[in-house]
Amino acid sequence: MTSLSVLVPVYNEQHLVAASLARLEILESSSNLEQIQVIVVDDCSNDGTPEALRSFATTCGLTWRDDAAPVDGISLVASGRAGKIDWVFLRHACNGGKGRAIRTAIAHARCAITVIHDADLEYNPRDLDRIVRVFLEEKADAVFGSRFAGGDVRRALLFRHELGNRLITFLANCATNLNLTDIETCYKAVRTDLLRSIPLVSNDFRIEPELAIKLAKRGARIFEIPISYAGRTYQEGKKINWRDGVGALSAIVRFGISDDLFAADEHGSHTLNRLSRAPRFNAWMGDVVRPLCGQRVLEIGSGTGNLTRELVPRELYYASDISPLYLDSLRGLTHDRPYLHVSLTDVTRGETFPQVQGGFDTVICLNVVEHVDDDRGALENIRRVLAANGRAVLLVPHGPQIYGTLDEVLGHRRRYTVESLQQLAEQTGFSVRQTILFNRAGWPAWWLNGKLLKRRGFGLGQILALNALTPVFRCIDQRLPFPPLSLIAVLEPKGSA
Repeated sequence: MTSLSVLVPVYNEQHLVAASLARLEILESSSNLEQIQVIVVDDCSNDGTPEALRSFATTCGLTWRDDAAPVDGISLVASGRAGKIDWVFLRHACNGGKGRAIRTAIAHARCAITVIHDADLEYNPRDLDRIVRVFLEEKADAVFGSRFAGGDVRRALLFRHELGNRLITFLANCATNLNLTDIETCYKAVRTDLLRSIPLVSNDFRIEPELAIKLAKRGARIFEIPISYAGRTYQEGKKINWRDGVGALSAIVRFGISDDLFAADEHGSHTLNRLSRAPRFNAWMGDVVRPLCGQRVLEIGSGTGNLTRELVPRELYYASDISPLYLDSLRGLTHDRPYLHVSLTDVTRGETFPQVQGGFDTVICLNVVEHVDDDRGALENIRRVLAANGRAVLLVPHGPQIYGTLDEVLGHRRRYTVESLQQLAEQTGFSVRQTILFNRAGWPAWWLNGKLLKRRGFGLGQILALNALTPVFRCIDQRLPFPPLSLIAVLEPKGSA
């Protein structure tokens, strides 16, 4: 079983909103839901919607507060439980648009899954239980209810409107390389922790393509199911129009280019995501590391799996991280890779390391030990899970003299030299079998951005240029007159054969 938060943005729906909310009570009979939360956001309606909401809340036994003081333009006017549903009623002091109302509601979502439900009667909440079931059965990150995939019932209406929807969906699919059938559907359900980690900025209907595109770029496992749809005419109150269609097209261009996919967090996810926009560079790193790996591998600090994809398949492969968001992304890779396992592993805490009989023949630890205060303890923990003849493959930043703002943003405690890395290995029971000087081409860019200009991130143009030029850098890297930006060291436990 799981739990579901239903977000209901409302604007000028005085005749339909009460009936729409009442239909959500069908969720109480679901055997898949142990908790239900409905968050209603009145986006400063100027018709009889506030009175309709007050009447509905009162019928549910909730106390309505017309005098609730707004905080940042948002008032909590009622909340409480009726039956199995926890109701929350919020009001915007100023009209902000559907996207703004959804963002307000997301901040109050407390359940495992969040779904959007419009305040009219076009969508039927009985489909929500089927959507929830996909999360439970398929380990989905997001499930969209498609109006065009063959639901039980679909009202025949507005052919030209459907053509516009299909055009927008086609262009969005071009931007995401997905094969969605209905990007403008209201019924978009997403894991709540994932949804909260995505920085949504649209205030109006552009939130529909924005959310779909950003989920796709995050590598989310997105599913579709057919749903019923009883569309209404403009005479009956339909609000979306051709201007919103033009806005959707502009949103596809804007968010198709953007890499603003992570809200600010302590893991530097935004900066790391931007670096992932250079897949050729990741492939270069994978080509260097791959020959150093055995068949029983533990990768520490896997992130979203950029390098993991380069190094699998293996006989046994553990991908690990400490970020819940990254772990969820990694679990999405396991469904068609039976040899791949995911583990929360903190390199500073030996008890969190996965244990396998005989030990791992390879532990990969790239761009990790420079983040921890006790790098010596980290290497000792790595040595304990290695087989007697195993090896650790470390990648660390090189050059204390270029430590700067980029290192600070990424949480680097230090940069290493060949000598300091050698000393660290000796102190932790390792011998250095091989040291690879990696990425001389990156040294000038890091020095310029992080040391001289004191920037706190790379520009997207710089990352795209890095990706385009990586084939050239691979050919000339050993001939460049710069120090390496990184060191790759192959460590073996002392006394191993």
